[in-house]
Amino acid sequence: MKVFEFRPKLFSALKNYSKETFTADLMAGIIVGIVALPLAIAFGIASGVSPEKGIITAIIAGFIVSMLGGSKVQIGGPTGAFIVIIYGIIQQYGEAGLIVATLMAGILLILLGVFKLGAVIKFIPYPIIVGFTSGIAVTIFTTQIADVFGLTFGGEKVPGDFVGKWMLYFQHFDTINW
Repeated sequence: MKVFEFRPKLFSALKNYSKETFTADLMAGIIVGIVALPLAIAFGIASGVSPEKGIITAIIAGFIVSMLGGSKVQIGGPTGAFIVIIYGIIQQYGEAGLIVATLMAGILLILLGVFKLGAVIKFIPYPIIVGFTSGIAVTIFTTQIADVFGLTFGGEKVPGDFVGKWMLYFQHFDTINW
């Protein structure tokens, strides 16, 4: 057995690539782009960076997933669950800190793959997964409150933590603008 057997699916998928496959892939790419690019813009804004950084991230990540993916039908794109994490990292450590955190996460994922530890996920109890997902939903909802009510903060920076956000919202609820 080889120590490192990974071979991206792209290499084997291109062997039998046809005009019909290209047409289907092109249509799928257009549809994914119609959904993913506006989503990437929104996630960039919600994460505390500029919209173009959201687009750049989605494009680069899409190419990386396509080039190194293990399946020819693998989908990679922006995910709402990470808004909360990214926003907190950017607020506390800046964009440079986000890059470091991303590289560390990538190294951990590679190590998990190399040592075939993906099955460890089955040991995480279901209530923890549901709780995490519910917590993310509540936190994403919280980040939208200022936009829903048109609140203005007079130059104050919105904190990254849940309680801090709600305290700021209540302090500035008199600036509501429907």
